[in-house]
Amino acid sequence: MSSILTQPIAFHPPRPAAPEREHGRWSVDDIEALFNLPFPELMHRAQTVHRENFNPTHVEFATLLSVKTGGCAEDCGYCPQAARYDTGVEASKLMEPAEVLLAAQRAQAAGATRFCMGAAWRSPKDRDIEKVAELVRTVKALGLETCATLGMLEDGHAQTLQSAGLDYYNHNLDSAPDFYGDIITTRDYQDRLDTLARVRRAGVKVCCGGIVGMGESRRQRAGLVAELANLTPYPESVPINNLVKVEGTPLANQADLDPFEFVRTIAVARITMPTARVRLSAGRQQMGDGIQALCFLAGANSIFYGDKLLTTGNPDTQADVDLLDRLGMTRSAPQAA
Repeated sequence: MSSILTQPIAFHPPRPAAPEREHGRWSVDDIEALFNLPFPELMHRAQTVHRENFNPTHVEFATLLSVKTGGCAEDCGYCPQAARYDTGVEASKLMEPAEVLLAAQRAQAAGATRFCMGAAWRSPKDRDIEKVAELVRTVKALGLETCATLGMLEDGHAQTLQSAGLDYYNHNLDSAPDFYGDIITTRDYQDRLDTLARVRRAGVKVCCGGIVGMGESRRQRAGLVAELANLTPYPESVPINNLVKVEGTPLANQADLDPFEFVRTIAVARITMPTARVRLSAGRQQMGDGIQALCFLAGANSIFYGDKLLTTGNPDTQADVDLLDRLGMTRSAPQAA
């Protein structure tokens, strides 16, 4: 008589349903649902999207140089360059082309493929734009991708920069609309959107992200991502900054954001903006290697590379190279135009 073999059957719980988008737009509810997924499920979805659009072992290196530091009239609560805050940052004039050329050459030799220039202006004047256009031409001649962040742009400014060879313009939304007034009062949210529209009309690519850890709720982080993801089109580059607390600014004593919440933000940005470069920006120095590695797994594929970001610290350049080596990852070439 033959015996009957029995084998236990393991039942796996169903995966949480993916949020549905209405008419191709991401609602805040949709994005908050992503934030609320179990961490392993969120990471799996983000990595899946990432692999569908990028080589997951490649990371873009960009360098950010402050070409005009301090003295800004804005009251951004996180910013040490605001003239009204006593942070020890001294105001400086716009750098000369020869100085910028030397910095760009050093960045290129160190492996950077994109060179970003930042100036602490509320809104540059026509003469300022002409001078920055000369800096753009200087950097572009090296074969680097060029990016600038200069504040709000008026009509014609973006076109002048585009004609000089500017590839990207950075202008962050910073936060969700309903949290914005808690951080900044000297310009409106619409002012930021208007500048982004001018950049798009001029044919310049958009670099636009925000800052987390400023005291916002998870839903407000979802609101920021919704604003970014629903731009038409969404930004080609999305820098996600973790607040760097600077003595003298209103946010100097803000409680730290849970590092896993930062990783969740990266993952949600990747899922909602599949083809964007999602960049680890300010705050990497405080993260440690483990959290940065999780961010790469969540879909980050760009970092700011260099010892300083405008006026705040950044990991040592060799430390970044060593981290990628330990992870078996490599620097990526610039994207095709």
